[in-house]
Amino acid sequence: MLIQPTSQIEYTLNHLFNDSKKDQIKILKALSKSVFRPMQLLDFKDIYLSITKTQGAFLKSLIVENQYKNIVEFGTSFGISTLYLAQGVLETNGHIITTELIETKAKRAVENFKKAGVENHIEMRIGDAMEALKGHDKPIDLLFLDGWKDLYLILFQMLEPNFRSHTLIYVDNANMKASQVFSNTISKNKTYQMTSKFKGKVVLIRNKR
Repeated sequence: MLIQPTSQIEYTLNHLFNDSKKDQIKILKALSKSVFRPMQLLDFKDIYLSITKTQGAFLKSLIVENQYKNIVEFGTSFGISTLYLAQGVLETNGHIITTELIETKAKRAVENFKKAGVENHIEMRIGDAMEALKGHDKPIDLLFLDGWKDLYLILFQMLEPNFRSHTLIYVDNANMKASQVFSNTISKNKTYQMTSKFKGKVVLIRNKR
């Protein structure tokens, strides 16, 4: 009997979440390095840093309810959030462009997409997102921000010409200092409406144009 795509995704996600339970020790080790020097991206090369299952279900519902088709993700990691996005685009016949700076993470994410049977719906771009998304000229329905927080504003401004009247920007880890700087800057622009979710961990930015 063939496994349906949704079941394949759920099966893959369950395995990834089980693996991610080991992250707490890895995170503590990564944070301990900051005693001697500023934290670096490569400190987290083996850490999932994923969204929760509740966030994932919410992401899927956003895509389906709004019929989003064109999705851009900043920060793939091992692909947990991307798989939730994929659950949504399977129902809307959409497509995802996702970026990951760390090559080893990106390659493992691609393997996970194949295991879940959704690789044809996802385009992985490896490297600096500012370069990987440079020249992007297609409409964006949903922009999912979950990469290096200091780049949120720069990336937002670069992709802003591609926003449509209903575009939604999903800001993860919105309670972190660098994310708050980004949110405070965008909040001054009357074009956008902001809503806090998940006790401030997430901010949704809606284009009101």
